[in-house]
Amino acid sequence: MPSAHNAVNDPGTSRTPSGLRTIVAASLIGTTIEWYDYFLYGSAAALVFGRVFFPESDPLTGTLLSFLTYAIGFAARPIGAVVFGHFGDRLGRKKLLVISLLMMGLSTALIGCVPGYDTIGVAAPVLLTALRLVQGFALGGEWGGAVLLVSEHGDAKRRGFWASWPQGGAPAGNLVAVGVLSLMTTVLSDDAFTSWGWRVPFLLSAVLVMIGLWIRLSVDESPLFKEALAKAERRKAEQRAERLPFVAVVRDHWRDILVAMGARMAENISYYVITAFVLTYCVDHLGIDKQTSLNAVLIGSAVQFCLIPLFGALSDRVGRKPVYLVGAVGVGLWSWAFFALLDTRSFPALVLAVTVGLVFHSAMYAPQAAFFSELFATRMRYTGASIGAQLSSVAAGAPAPLIATALLGSYGDSTPISVYVGLAALITVTAVVASRETRGRDLAAIEPDDSARNPGTDRQTAASA
Repeated sequence: MPSAHNAVNDPGTSRTPSGLRTIVAASLIGTTIEWYDYFLYGSAAALVFGRVFFPESDPLTGTLLSFLTYAIGFAARPIGAVVFGHFGDRLGRKKLLVISLLMMGLSTALIGCVPGYDTIGVAAPVLLTALRLVQGFALGGEWGGAVLLVSEHGDAKRRGFWASWPQGGAPAGNLVAVGVLSLMTTVLSDDAFTSWGWRVPFLLSAVLVMIGLWIRLSVDESPLFKEALAKAERRKAEQRAERLPFVAVVRDHWRDILVAMGARMAENISYYVITAFVLTYCVDHLGIDKQTSLNAVLIGSAVQFCLIPLFGALSDRVGRKPVYLVGAVGVGLWSWAFFALLDTRSFPALVLAVTVGLVFHSAMYAPQAAFFSELFATRMRYTGASIGAQLSSVAAGAPAPLIATALLGSYGDSTPISVYVGLAALITVTAVVASRETRGRDLAAIEPDDSARNPGTDRQTAASA
């Protein structure tokens, strides 16, 4: 009889394609709802929060302050990564994913209930910021658990394809968030949208979370984690101390954490420039109406959702590194054409700028789930993947719209912003080139100590979890 971890990594043994599809669907729907909540805030910060929560500031300062509250949420993501990673590696992926979904949904719905500055004064932006911190904390634990649940159920041969589906939750969530906001701006006047219309998409989160919760409760914990947990219990019975996941991952996988952080720089910065800052640039700087700007992001997000599994499948054939590098180099070069196209104020040019930018982003984002999963051993994988992904978000995604807005205000054109994205691409290219190809790794056989003892080994020598 095959062992548990062989069954997981051998297609056609314990996990049927239909069962894996159920896991993938549950992860995709859950991440879509969480990203809907998170991206909704970013779009609202660009379009309306300045007037609602910072009305005494001029428009540019109000937008900067809105993006500052947006960026603060990223500060909580590494904390969420450590906390959720610790308990996710100790108790299981599923339990923590349910908690993260509930936290995100509740905080988002409450944002829709926060009175504006004109009603309660400075308490309004304070409450908004506090709820944004809860959002960031929840998302910090969401990403790692969602991609690992799929990665640990699937087989090595097609892990890039299957693990890329939860990544599709980002463009899908952005698509739904921007779509709902676009609908509200279409059917309401500008005054009505600013007064109360923007709150409707936030309140809708409460309904979406109930749907996501029902789906997530229906899936099972990964067999790979169950086997690792059983090993840990045997070690306890033998009175062999087990290190805390955070301590273990920093000691045994610090190089992998640095690789993950570097790999995310261009991916994170480019995404928030393309999907969040673009609204400020088009509406406030170019004078393009909200509806046109939102529609361009809608179309680009729809294309990206379709491309992510294709790039994930490509990474199974040619490797994670080549696909990732194409995306990093491409987004660094495209940043120059991106703003040149926006400056034409032509809707087809806007769509082309956003869509091509998101195509290159997809080439990085699609293989990222499998790539990061294949860096860490099972009993520290949730912690390692989450910390590596979320620490970089503080330096990358958090300040990206804020830095881009400040650069635009200081220089009056987009050239410094293109340089900013290009430097991020250079960091990512360096990190990915320095890493080793992970395609085809047996997740159950990654040895946590090999990277510390001998960086040149393949770390496939013993099942350690």
